[in-house]
Amino acid sequence: MCGICGIVLGETGAAVDQPTVARMTGALAHRGPDGEGLFVNGAVGLGHRRLSIIDLSDAGRQPMTNEDGRFWIVLNGEIYNYLELRAELVARGHRFRSQTDTEVVLHLFEECGTRCVERLNGMFAFAIWDTRDQILFAARDRFGIKPFYFAALPDAFLFGSEIKALLASGLIAPEMHVPGLADYLTFQFSLGSKTLFRRIDRLEPAHYLTLQRGALRIHRYWDVDFTVDSGPTEGEFRDRLESLLRDSIRLQLRSDVPVGAHLSGGLDSTTVTCLAVDRQPGAFHTFSGGFREGRTFDETMYARAAAEAAGTVHHEVFPTAEDFVAQMPALIYHMDEPAAGPGLFPQYAVSCLARDHVKVVLGGQGGDEIFGGYTRYLIAYLEACIKGGIAGTQEDARYVVTFESILPNLTQLRGYEPLLRRFWQHGVFEAADRRYFRLIDRGDSIRPFIEDDALAEIAREHDTYAEFRALFDEPTCHALINKMTRFDLKTLLPALLHVEDRTSMAVSLESRVPLLDHRIVELVASMPPMVKFKGGRSKHIFREVVKPLVPRVVYERTDKMGFPVPLMEWARSSPVREFIHDTLTSGRAQQRGILSQSALHSALANEEEFGRGLWGLLCFELWAQAFIDQPVAASAARHVHNRP
Repeated sequence: MCGICGIVLGETGAAVDQPTVARMTGALAHRGPDGEGLFVNGAVGLGHRRLSIIDLSDAGRQPMTNEDGRFWIVLNGEIYNYLELRAELVARGHRFRSQTDTEVVLHLFEECGTRCVERLNGMFAFAIWDTRDQILFAARDRFGIKPFYFAALPDAFLFGSEIKALLASGLIAPEMHVPGLADYLTFQFSLGSKTLFRRIDRLEPAHYLTLQRGALRIHRYWDVDFTVDSGPTEGEFRDRLESLLRDSIRLQLRSDVPVGAHLSGGLDSTTVTCLAVDRQPGAFHTFSGGFREGRTFDETMYARAAAEAAGTVHHEVFPTAEDFVAQMPALIYHMDEPAAGPGLFPQYAVSCLARDHVKVVLGGQGGDEIFGGYTRYLIAYLEACIKGGIAGTQEDARYVVTFESILPNLTQLRGYEPLLRRFWQHGVFEAADRRYFRLIDRGDSIRPFIEDDALAEIAREHDTYAEFRALFDEPTCHALINKMTRFDLKTLLPALLHVEDRTSMAVSLESRVPLLDHRIVELVASMPPMVKFKGGRSKHIFREVVKPLVPRVVYERTDKMGFPVPLMEWARSSPVREFIHDTLTSGRAQQRGILSQSALHSALANEEEFGRGLWGLLCFELWAQAFIDQPVAASAARHVHNRP
């Protein structure tokens, strides 16, 4: 786990300035406090910050080269099947100088070229420079667990693990990107390769790029195949899934430093913890967090029960309103651009806690997107079943969850009546893409606070719904549950993984996500909906597999919270109230001309609930102040760690 960056100049005879690469690398110091390395050769410069996890010796330093010095690599992440790949490569005559997974990727590239990525099981973003043919090859893992940003400028190609590294080069200035903002105001993350910065893109998950003589080409090397496999029985699918879960944990426990786990008390993280403890000798540390504002914001009792059942050494943290005010500006700086929801604040607090005890943590991220864990999936299916019942139409049994089967599980919607009212307020029985868009569109809570002129400009620049629809209506994806989970795997999940990466790497902690082993995702994607989403039951197949593995008190929970933050309670009093008011109504916010000051003043004066709309605007304004209003170097100097 590390930070990587680089420059490739396009002008003939141009030479990279080493101090420039050093500045870029320095902007990533928090990602790798254990070492720094530079490679500068003519028109190319590579930088690396090291967080030592595998092979702690100097042999693991990067940038790393092969035997003849032709290829140079910088890698961020972990390749979990590196030992198996290494054995294959040794048998084919490759010689190794280290015990690292990085060197395995380097030799695998020598052996397979760009197809090397197809053999990798892990989380990664890396770049390889071919000194002979003058080609840059870079790739990102299948789900976007590790970040890779780039800027293709007329005379230079820049890349880095974080956007701030590109800005630190001085070769590109931070400017707001309106299409990226359009997506953010709708979903609180940007779709596709867009970011909130003009001329800076992200390499999308499961893609690689090549750059040769200024020609940039981007390719997808993997995709989730939702073709339904009707052959296996539900029992056979359960056996396969359990085997893969156990094997993923086995691989992801590989480390030369201590490994622990995030433990929320939910089914996903508890499963990961219980499986890990079985394979980990000695003390195994787990970490959770909550808030003292009441049971609605505290599920640590479930985490404690899970920790006791698993026999872990358990640790807890309870961040406060004062912590929120002190840390949010620095957190948004670490994020590079705001994404996802308020969970980033407590997630950072738990990462700080974990880093005091271990260097690597396992987590349960991805379970909801893979196995169908979001309540909105059941809401969408309920309407679809009613529509089918009225029309007397039933789809192919391979793709449908029937109305009869869904009835016993409607108790899952208890407490979601406000969401149901909002969902059905603006029409019923529209096309599936329009209905799901209504479920995930957060724009209604944000648009009232945006100036009309700004909204008009944003609408002229980009049609977010059209891009959503193209992603949702994949013609080879038939079942509604597959359409919904596919969209979330490609959009929401990378946004959540963005938070996972930044909140952990801000404190030099490696976070691993075993449920996102691509073999698990491929298996679940092939399951008939009547198997994985049986009766609309949340995570049906996953629940059946893990029932014997997790404590009963966790398995039978019906109140999973998702780490809610008491923002509405805090926003009614100081210091959070003053912080929100001062940020959103500052002189700089007014000069930007995007936020409607009259609407904001009215909402803040009337003590309206602090919902996701105002949360999204707070994060946007903090981002604009950190990156748009001032040079990134000055921002970096201000945003030092302020740990709880």
